[in-house]
Amino acid sequence: QVQLVESGGGLVQAGGSLRLSCAASTRTFSRYDMGWYRQAPGKEREFVARIKWSGGTTAYADSVKGRFTISRDNAKNTVYLQMISLKPEDTAVYYCAARDTRSISQLYDYWGQGTQVTVSS
Repeated sequence: QVQLVESGGGLVQAGGSLRLSCAASTRTFSRYDMGWYRQAPGKEREFVARIKWSGGTTAYADSVKGRFTISRDNAKNTVYLQMISLKPEDTAVYYCAARDTRSISQLYDYWGQGTQVTVSS
């Protein structure tokens, strides 16, 4: 069982920046692909970014490309989401997720509890 704890959310003005962190409680963090998702009020959860276990491959939703950067530090069991040029439409609860690379399924196995990001106009 892997526990994921997000932090770094908050209230920021449009154009501002935030860095989210997600700490994983596992000794085998490098075995997991990691992702960030978000869910705005009244909307479905949507993909934001993902990073492979090695950190060498990343992918982003079109809506955040060029503004968000996902990274990881396997020595610290932590994945980050650096967000710049934030817009009001980025307001959502942000969740990190982990997928065991040994799994055949492409679904994420573990999810954090989420951290709120609110961007004011």
